[in-house]
Amino acid sequence: MHIDKIKLLNFRNYINQEIELDKNINIFYGNNAQGKTNIIESIYLCSIGKSYRTSKDKEAINLEKDFSTVEIEYSKKDREGKIKLELSNKKTILVNDIKAKKMSEVLGNINIVLFTPDDITIFKDGPQKRRKILDIMISQLRPAYVHNLNTYLKVIDQRNNYLKQIKFENKSEEMLEIWEAKLADYAEIIYEYRKEFVEKIKAKIKEIHKKITNNKEKIDIEYISDFKNKEDFKKVLEEHRKLDIIKGFTTKGIHRDDLKIYIEDKEIEKYGSQGQHRSAILSIKLSELEIVKEEIEEKPILLLDDFMSELDKERRESFLEDVKDTQIIITCTDELELENEKKKIFYVENRKSAR
Repeated sequence: MHIDKIKLLNFRNYINQEIELDKNINIFYGNNAQGKTNIIESIYLCSIGKSYRTSKDKEAINLEKDFSTVEIEYSKKDREGKIKLELSNKKTILVNDIKAKKMSEVLGNINIVLFTPDDITIFKDGPQKRRKILDIMISQLRPAYVHNLNTYLKVIDQRNNYLKQIKFENKSEEMLEIWEAKLADYAEIIYEYRKEFVEKIKAKIKEIHKKITNNKEKIDIEYISDFKNKEDFKKVLEEHRKLDIIKGFTTKGIHRDDLKIYIEDKEIEKYGSQGQHRSAILSIKLSELEIVKEEIEEKPILLLDDFMSELDKERRESFLEDVKDTQIIITCTDELELENEKKKIFYVENRKSAR
């Protein structure tokens, strides 16, 4: 699949911009703070339905305007399509000019794999970012996953509110059983989704990592979860009620799942070098690309935000060989020298992208 055209109106620092992309490599280069990453964000928004840079949609609207639109025209092997996102007092997403009533109607239309500079530190940061990588990958291929995850998180909020009522208003603890039964139902669904996709990553990542490191390193990935089965999960929640009441939130559950990476049987979070962190996240993302390709029977779009400059010429060429025949959108500060590659180059300056 590939994106044909991007139309931006009052989006970030773009007032009115139309960009036609090449099916192969597209390079957006220029100084910092000129709008390169905004191109990547616009594609991500139309794919996932929300930004990876902010939780507040209004921040994507140009400061001098009160509304914004992003429109993406794309092609797949069996169809063409269009996603249009409108931001004002509320967010509206149209799929082929029809208003989407739920996120499952948006997800899976434009499949992407995203690299950002922040990904390099993902195994140094908390588990929330690692869960996010897994959640985004699953949601693109199993749109129903988002509904189950959001429902689970709503029930967590309800249980947390009631925990505070028990602590400050002496409400009965027995009511917690209602929330815990619901949590167990949705936790089972989410756990099975996550377990399935971690197994898919495991099946890909070892060979990919061997190639990236020239057979010098062995990588392993482990899914950590409080969930085993519904009855055990309800028991865990019950055993932690007293602690949860004191703290005012739910300390155990699917919302605290984690991914652990091991290089040569050592946990990368504690013992990994900067280079090992970089190669580990690269292996995960390339595994994701392969999984998406197998699921939809065509390659997703690769978004590389200020990533290629991190690689030397040899690694850059090796990486491009691994993602051959994939549409790639690259942002960087200097124009990349990519020999023998079909590409389209855009210079970005003062909210304008020009060839």
